[in-house]
Amino acid sequence: MIVRKLSEVQGTKCHIHAKGWDSVRMLLRDDKMGFSFHITTIHKDAELALHYKHHLESVYCISGKGEIEDRTTGKVHLIESGTLYALEQHDMHFLRAFEPMVMACVFNPPVTGAEVHDESGAYPAPQSVKGVSV
Repeated sequence: MIVRKLSEVQGTKCHIHAKGWDSVRMLLRDDKMGFSFHITTIHKDAELALHYKHHLESVYCISGKGEIEDRTTGKVHLIESGTLYALEQHDMHFLRAFEPMVMACVFNPPVTGAEVHDESGAYPAPQSVKGVSV
């Protein structure tokens, strides 16, 4: 059984800071759950161009308000407390925060914990773990 408190993970090597966001990675690839789980804060006025080419992501907005824009279709959706979105097609998107947004995020395949977005807005492709593909 894995039990972790957000307050115990904040400020550790599993708390990643980048321009416009920070993410507390609570479950990672090494936990062998088949997914990773993060509490991510998108900072007020951030606009992130994202494209998870190698991962599927589901996001639940705990608090805050912003929007997500499909970069292919231009369709915009309001994101606020109680909203879930899933990027099941590796959707290219913009994420904009009108106020700080606290998000619960699940990634499949799981991340290692050190990932930050590359120039295309993606995390790197997963690598095998001890000879086992993830």
